[in-house]
Amino acid sequence: MKTTKVVLKSVAVLAAAFALVACGAKEEKKDAAMSSSETTMSSTSEATMMAPLKDGMYSAESAPDDRGYKIVHTITVKDGKITESKFDYEDKDGKMKSENEEYNKMMSEKAGVSAKEAIEKLNAGLVEKQDVEAVEVVSGATHTSEDFKKSTTALLAAAEKGDTAKVMLDK
Repeated sequence: MKTTKVVLKSVAVLAAAFALVACGAKEEKKDAAMSSSETTMSSTSEATMMAPLKDGMYSAESAPDDRGYKIVHTITVKDGKITESKFDYEDKDGKMKSENEEYNKMMSEKAGVSAKEAIEKLNAGLVEKQDVEAVEVVSGATHTSEDFKKSTTALLAAAEKGDTAKVMLDK
């Protein structure tokens, strides 16, 4: 009977030790992963800071989509900062999607946000944040947000080089 108690106590102590060791290992992995992501984030920030934007006006456009709209996006850089962003979609007649009242009404009813509202938020977000990754995706306008980020990334790459030639985007 005394042996059984000793064995049970030993098993309980071992089980507790294993639980503590396992929890500690998970915590170390979490800390290592966080440290790794922090290093990556700081490296990315440093890389961005090491490639300043050159002053100028940079523009991009895509081929028309199935509905006849193409992406048109222009950013203006002054003193190394984005001072203006004009992203929109243009139809074959040169009319902007953000100005199409019928489309905006339909999108607002369907998605809870109009193209005009989404485009304004994205453009303002880029000028405010100065970082495309910091610009929030507009809920209800995921496709527009993705197109905005794609065109902005291409324009920022051109601005880092000072290449003011129009950037042609893949659709």
